[in-house]
Amino acid sequence: MAAAAASAASPTDKERFICIYPAYLNNKKTIAEGRRIPIDKAVENPTSTEIQDVCAAVGFNVWLEKNKMYPREWNRDVQYRGRVRVQLKQDDGNPCLPQFPTRKSVMLYAAETIPKLKTRTQKMGGSDQSLQQGEGGKKGKGKKKK
Repeated sequence: MAAAAASAASPTDKERFICIYPAYLNNKKTIAEGRRIPIDKAVENPTSTEIQDVCAAVGFNVWLEKNKMYPREWNRDVQYRGRVRVQLKQDDGNPCLPQFPTRKSVMLYAAETIPKLKTRTQKMGGSDQSLQQGEGGKKGKGKKKK
C-alpha cells in the first residue's frame, strides 16, 4: 500500500497533472463563474482542444479529457466540454519548463497564444469572405436557421 501511495504522489503520474478547464481562460465568464485570469488577458470561448494544442506546442506533456465538465459550467454543449491535464513538475519537484513555474503562468500563456492559432485566424478571414460572396452568404444563413 505504501508503494501505491508513493506512486500517486509522483508529479509524473497523470493524476497529479494540473487541470485547465476552458472556463479558466474565458473572457465571457466572471470570476464567480470560474475565470481565473484577468479579463483583459482572457480569450473568447476557448476550447479544450485549443488549450491542448498550445500547451503541447510549447513542449508540455499534455493529456486531453474530452468528456470532463467544469462543475460550474451550466451549458452542457460539446463546445464547453473537456479539460486539459498538463504536467507542471518533474519527479524531483522542479518545473518541466522553467519559464512556467506555476499553473497561473501556464494559463496566461495559453490565453495569450490561443488567439494566434491558425484555426482562430482562418475563421476570422473565412467569415469575411462568405459575407462578400452572394451565394456563400446564402448558404451560411441557411445553416444558422437550423
